[in-house]
Amino acid sequence: MLMAPATKVWTLEELHSLPDDGNKYELVRGELFVTPPAGNEHETIGSRLSRLIDPYVARMGLLVFHPRAVIRFEGSEVEPDLFVRAMKRIGNAWEKAPVPILVVEVLSPATRRRDFNQKRQFYLDVGVEEYWIVDPERRTITSIRRDRADATAHDRLSWFPAGASAALEIMVAEVFGEV
Repeated sequence: MLMAPATKVWTLEELHSLPDDGNKYELVRGELFVTPPAGNEHETIGSRLSRLIDPYVARMGLLVFHPRAVIRFEGSEVEPDLFVRAMKRIGNAWEKAPVPILVVEVLSPATRRRDFNQKRQFYLDVGVEEYWIVDPERRTITSIRRDRADATAHDRLSWFPAGASAALEIMVAEVFGEV
């Protein structure tokens, strides 16, 4: 009888022992994901989005975090392209950080499947209020929330986080430098 080979289950200790070689290493429920360094388009999209979001969240006493900042939960650790959470002194203990209210991933060919599957479920399980998947190929942003069907924005994205007095309106074309 043929048996499927056992899949290695990685630990945070093993993740943290990997080399700092420019790749991004993430661990979701024991599964290791390795992503090559992001390209110019990917980083430019993230920068534009950060510029659009930052003034809005600053008024609410929140911060925008960029790569190298992590979300650590139940033995998993991911490094989103961008996330928003409350300001709180935590020292270096990522596991004590507040749950982000928004997480953003910019798709690349290497990350498409994991961003729509493993990371999507992980973010929902962590308690992230909203998760955006930015698709440079299709020029869309998909908004994912636990309490409703996914919504894909082609023209305008409206974000109304809990506690906000007004929504943030984003022109999707502006995220892709088309305005």
